[in-house]
Amino acid sequence: MKREIKQKKCKSCGKKFALFNSLAQVCSIDCAIQYAKDNSVQERTRIKLTRIAKESIKTRSEHLKEAQTIFNAFIRERDKNEPCISCGRYHTGQYHAGHYRSVGACPELRFCELNVHKQCSACNNHKSGNIIEYRINLVKKIGVEKVDWLEGYHEPKKYTIEQIKQIKAEYKQKLKELKKGR
Repeated sequence: MKREIKQKKCKSCGKKFALFNSLAQVCSIDCAIQYAKDNSVQERTRIKLTRIAKESIKTRSEHLKEAQTIFNAFIRERDKNEPCISCGRYHTGQYHAGHYRSVGACPELRFCELNVHKQCSACNNHKSGNIIEYRINLVKKIGVEKVDWLEGYHEPKKYTIEQIKQIKAEYKQKLKELKKGR
């Protein structure tokens, strides 16, 4: 009794070929190369479309979180060679982008560069910002007029998603330029 050889359609050229391996998808090496190229392009396109789709369904708060992360990285890079704004120490521990006026108390100053400076995690987390020392050193750094302005009234801001995306792009560029310049 003679066994019949199965035929399969090539995924690249569409011709039928004898199936000797149940995992075979293509009929020849040339078809395998073309099939790999086509799938690579399709995969890159799929990944790109997925990224675009995810970007378009992000919430405002997700965009805000991303913008804050980039802004904070910019602040840490900007103040890279400076000590902690509160305690004045240089150390090898973790540094944050510490807000003088907190985001909760004054969200309109969230992305104000005058309001945010390099701060050690001990001062920021364990000493609630070490705000008295922060203010003393902030006056030395930016001047009393600017500190008075920070402490004054500011119009509330409600950032739109487009504004947040613009902030994100702006600080990504500024961060890139800072790193490039050093």
